[in-house]
Parts: sequence; structure tokens; C-alpha cells
Amino acid sequence: MSLLEEYTNVDDNVKLIMNWDIQPEKDQEYFEFVVREWVPGITRLGIETTGAWLTVYSHDDDAPRIMAEGVTENLREAQRILNSEQWLTLHDRLMDYVENYSQKVVRVNGEFQF
Repeated sequence: MSLLEEYTNVDDNVKLIMNWDIQPEKDQEYFEFVVREWVPGITRLGIETTGAWLTVYSHDDDAPRIMAEGVTENLREAQRILNSEQWLTLHDRLMDYVENYSQKVVRVNGEFQF
């Protein structure tokens, strides 16, 4: 996976943007997991959660229902986190509740990014 295309300064903050849909019939379990395990877990890893959005209605049937983002100190730190055993374990647990998952790392530019 290419973490960041056209990335020039590895010392700039980077943002991890994640999108997914909650699996049918798993809303309650999903939200309990996110509050109890996902957010505390990624915070311990060094990802500062900066936003999360739930789409209730969209004209685009293919648009993900959830978008979440978090910031890390720099690209090296993002790489370390995303390659860690702890991240892989949390990510695997998240996959028990979600589908259509995607992620990308972008340079923080101060604007809304998706």
C-alpha cells in the first residue's frame, strides 16, 4: 500500500482517513466496539482522532456510511502505526462489524479532506 502519493515532507502531520459501512444487523455491537475498544486503541497507538461522521442520507448509494479521521505526527509515525501488531489486531476486530472499508493517508492541509 502506498501510504501517501506525492508526499514531499515526511515531517508534516498526516491524516488517516477511513471509510466504511456498518454490517447489517450489527449497529449496536459496532457502536459498543468503537466506544470501548476502537477509539481508545487508536489513541494509545498515537492517532489523534479529529473527526467522525455518520451519513444518514445520501444521493450516492455507494457512499460510505461512516468516515473517520485521525492525525499522526508525521509519515514515519503513520507507517509505524499501520504496520504494528496492535493496529492489525484492532483493524481485524473492526472488520467483524464493518464492510466496504477503505483508508488513505494524506498531508494535513487545514481543509476538509475526504
